[in-house]
Amino acid sequence: MNFEQKISESIKKAMIAKDRLRLDALRSLRAAILDFQKSGSGKELDENEAIKILNNAAKKRRDAIEMYQKGQRQELADKEKGELEVIKEFLPKQLSDNELRDLVKTKIDKVGAESMADFGKVMGPLMGELSGKVDGKKVKAMLKEILG
Repeated sequence: MNFEQKISESIKKAMIAKDRLRLDALRSLRAAILDFQKSGSGKELDENEAIKILNNAAKKRRDAIEMYQKGQRQELADKEKGELEVIKEFLPKQLSDNELRDLVKTKIDKVGAESMADFGKVMGPLMGELSGKVDGKKVKAMLKEILG
């Protein structure tokens, strides 16, 4: 079953269960899929593209949560948190901090980075490898910690 079919099946189940929060999150994913298909890029919706869509949706939710919390709108932040949890169900297993630290150190050694001046040399290839497995902000923070 491909990504699009999984989303459609999950929408049906959410409708039957009358789970409004889950339904809203899944419909937004389906809308993102439709946007991708109508974009005219000529790309197929493969696993990598699906992960990009999921990461984009998750990032939007995290940003919204942060903004709502700053604006003292906890009920809206809670809704976004719920939608983020639904989106996370479709993402690949996320790396733990220890696994991330090991990968970052390995990449630093491989590239030969020694200071913050080499940040870009490590960050680009690292994000290419870790796409969908960990949040970019987390990678950036870990890399700064180790190089700094």
